[in-house]
Amino acid sequence: MRYDLHSHVIPPTIIAAMEKNPKRFETSITEKDGKRYFDVHGRPAELNAQFYDADVKVEWMNQNKLDVSVISVGPPIYFYWLSPDAGLEAAKLANDGIAQMVAKHPSRLRGMAHLPMQDPDAAIAELERVVKEHKFKAVELATSIEGMPLADKKFRKVLKTIEQLGCFIFAHPYQCLAKGGMEEYYLSNFVGFPLDTTLMVAHLMFSGAMDEMPNLKIVLPHGGGFIPYQIGRFRHGHQVRKEPKVNNVTPPRELFKRFYFDCLTHDPKAAKYLIDQVGADRVVIGTDHPFDMTPLDVPASVDGIPGLTAEEKSWLCERTAKLLLGEK
Repeated sequence: MRYDLHSHVIPPTIIAAMEKNPKRFETSITEKDGKRYFDVHGRPAELNAQFYDADVKVEWMNQNKLDVSVISVGPPIYFYWLSPDAGLEAAKLANDGIAQMVAKHPSRLRGMAHLPMQDPDAAIAELERVVKEHKFKAVELATSIEGMPLADKKFRKVLKTIEQLGCFIFAHPYQCLAKGGMEEYYLSNFVGFPLDTTLMVAHLMFSGAMDEMPNLKIVLPHGGGFIPYQIGRFRHGHQVRKEPKVNNVTPPRELFKRFYFDCLTHDPKAAKYLIDQVGADRVVIGTDHPFDMTPLDVPASVDGIPGLTAEEKSWLCERTAKLLLGEK
């Protein structure tokens, strides 16, 4: 079997809310030439049925040899910028909408929780609700929240609750803490997204957050950003500089072993390097569907990774994901 842990949706519940009350949700659905569009980081993207129709999502999965997709909201509708009450309403709509999509195809779809991180107490309450009502095993969080690192003390109790409930985090960027030089050529995605993932990992490591939460599991999309390829620099810097040691944390190479990664590198040799670095039992399939960074040939993006053993492929395709989801 093949599990995809990086698959996005915009549930019909959220679409209806945005269409009914664009002012409250500070975004809108526009229409042109009979097609609907939504805003993606300042540019319009077509709201095609693969975002909101569970049947169409599963049809695409069949075409791309995927057995199970774990669905999460698309980053453009994180809604962290809303007021706390509107953010909580949006999160509830998203979670219930995802649960409805999963209920249509329970053997093919799994759901990830979405949380109103602008209000950590509300985020915890909503997490506890969806774990109880919808049995979600995963939580999607941004790598930074409205300019604040995920490692900030403000969010620590949310992360600890996720750990205590036995869920894992899928940490997906939507903006970058670092600014400048990324305004052109869509570099905000090509560079900004993997950079923010790397910054998140660094803050979680050097702040002591990872030491505080020894059982917290975090999946990094897009091949883990730059961290798998620069972990040696982190390790060396920790050895020779005083600044990374200010919180007396576990060496970064050891903390690095705790993260999980999707194989969405868009380069089979890079994916193989990732697997060699961290082990196939730490890597899952990720497609980023239905955004335009989805591989043009999903089966080839997995089958084309050179030199995989049957055991490694088993972990990559199925066993790592099932372990995270608590499935036998």
